[in-house]
Amino acid sequence: MKTKLLFIVIVTLFLSGAMVIAQDQDFHIYLCFGQSNMEGAARIEPQDTTVDGRFMVMETLDCPNLGRVRGNWYPAIPPLCRCRTGLSPADYFGRTMIEHLPENIRVGVINVSIGGCKIQLFDKENYKEYVSTAPGWMIPMINSYDGNPYARLIEMAKLAQKDGVIKGILMHQGESDNGDTTWPGKVRTVYENLLKDLDLQPENVPFLAGEMVSAAEGGICADMNAIIATLPQVIPNSWVISSEGCPGTPDHLHFTPEGYRILGRRYAARMLSLLGYNIDVP
Repeated sequence: MKTKLLFIVIVTLFLSGAMVIAQDQDFHIYLCFGQSNMEGAARIEPQDTTVDGRFMVMETLDCPNLGRVRGNWYPAIPPLCRCRTGLSPADYFGRTMIEHLPENIRVGVINVSIGGCKIQLFDKENYKEYVSTAPGWMIPMINSYDGNPYARLIEMAKLAQKDGVIKGILMHQGESDNGDTTWPGKVRTVYENLLKDLDLQPENVPFLAGEMVSAAEGGICADMNAIIATLPQVIPNSWVISSEGCPGTPDHLHFTPEGYRILGRRYAARMLSLLGYNIDVP
């Protein structure tokens, strides 16, 4: 009996070790969340429809129209959020990352975002209260993630951790919280929950947050940028990504395709600098 038990222990340790070894340290994974600007609100143009195979997306839903199945990796051809969303900052974040990282490095993104949502939707303790008051048009989007977008992000991230290493978290959210000075603390709660639930250390996982459409572009939530600017005072290892010069659309809330490309490159430039690479972006 003792011999059999010892054999089971040895096999278990061996398999556990194999899982660690199987994790590809050269597969860098980034979690993306937020509202419509991270979801992807711009038209996907021909130049966006080809991508280097080193840039991957984990599909978070079953998308028959894309030939994708939830929980699997695919070449990161947009849309990168749900089955029929548009171009987002995540697209040119990943493209820029692999352009400047060594060829042995792959990059994967996981994007769970909901247009129009407040940050409370990603608060795992209080999201149900928020959902109970959410507008009817938002409910189908929330329900596509079984009613809990945060839980879906965690579920997909844990799957991804079997394949690679989570290197950072990207957020673009705040339009629906415009003017809320308590927003940075709410964001910190979400960030800390992500770290805890995924067993991540803050010093190893930078948090990058993008600005709203700028005042120069007529952004109707541009005042929120002053609040976003305080995030580094509240969240260690957090960085604000400027939207200055990123073209906006006539609704003064969203970016044009080129605006998303520039913003995505800026997310990448910051992340690359934190990894020891310096590049020039617009």
